[in-house]
Amino acid sequence: MIDQIRASKLPSNMMQFAARGALQVPPAENIEILVYLARHNQVFGEVARLTLAGWDEKASLAAAANPQTPREVLDYFVSPDNLRPRLLPALLENPSIPEGQLVKLAIGASRESIAVMLKSPRARSLSGVLEALQANPYLEKEKAEELRMLLSALNATRTAEDNAPAVELPEAATEAPEALASSETASVGEDDEVVSVYLQEHANDIATEWGKPFQAIGGIVDLLGPDYFPVIEVAEAPAPAAPAAPQTATAPKKPQAPPKRENTLQKISHLDVKGRIQLALKGNKEERSLLIRDGTKVVALAVLEAPKLSDGEVEKFASQKNVLEAVLRQIPLKRRFMKNYKVVRNLVSNPRTPLDLGLGLMKHMLVADLKNISANKEISETVRKLALKMYKQKEDQAAKK
Repeated sequence: MIDQIRASKLPSNMMQFAARGALQVPPAENIEILVYLARHNQVFGEVARLTLAGWDEKASLAAAANPQTPREVLDYFVSPDNLRPRLLPALLENPSIPEGQLVKLAIGASRESIAVMLKSPRARSLSGVLEALQANPYLEKEKAEELRMLLSALNATRTAEDNAPAVELPEAATEAPEALASSETASVGEDDEVVSVYLQEHANDIATEWGKPFQAIGGIVDLLGPDYFPVIEVAEAPAPAAPAAPQTATAPKKPQAPPKRENTLQKISHLDVKGRIQLALKGNKEERSLLIRDGTKVVALAVLEAPKLSDGEVEKFASQKNVLEAVLRQIPLKRRFMKNYKVVRNLVSNPRTPLDLGLGLMKHMLVADLKNISANKEISETVRKLALKMYKQKEDQAAKK
């Protein structure tokens, strides 16, 4: 039924029944239909929104708590404009609702919602949510103290984990000395293995994006001009040569033109998705600096898996405004990158960094950087306000000491 509604195959009277929740379908499908109409149908959207506002609480709770509920439904329920207070505890514990959605909810939550969020085990474990609650103008003094203690406990736990000694892999202890001696050969083998694993893990994404050409975020073509990427004509096979006429001493040979060399951009522009992934994983620094800006997500993310990727490159990627949001979200998921303070600082200072990610990383900032971030007009106002608040708190703590 939902497929027929999306395809606009139902008559008007059936659409009216659907907007009133009167179709003879299971409750979960009825909710999915109503959410779709509320968000995408101009004629029956208002009726569907009113129907959802008064929908059976038991069925709504079941949908809000179920991780298998469609993402569009969960996004609708957790939106501040549509939130029903009785559903909030179930929504907070649903692992299918990302931290970013809860951060947005926490920023403008009412006093009642703040109290519910502070009772939620999941919300209490998410530093980004707690820091967003700290910036909420409706936060009461007693709750502010509770938040401070929760964040201190979380930070202490994180610090202990970061300082834990690294565990060596068992294979490292049993590695043969002769294998260690041939480091260059081993490096090549490692690169090939990384490529093979990445291609297998992302086979579906590669198949979906297969035909996409290289198109840089931010527009390299616009920057350098269309003539920077000349069309390379493929030469036809030469015809059999006729017998050469005898040359006289006065007829010198015509000098052959040297073969044209392609620059890195031209080389990349000729590659398909699989070829660009292989280059991202095995190529050099210049090639990675271009492929990180590839508009095809599966290619850009491959750069972050490159064995030869340096910390300096990641620092640069974290500050770039001309990369996909997915790249900025992927960087904090790698512990190696997050041990580099410059990477964290660049992410928070980057206007393109998603709001929930920037708020979650704010706790790592030094006092001087918090001050700079609070004055950076390119960054979201929410991030600037939280930076200013945290800066003042740290200044007060330093003054008391």
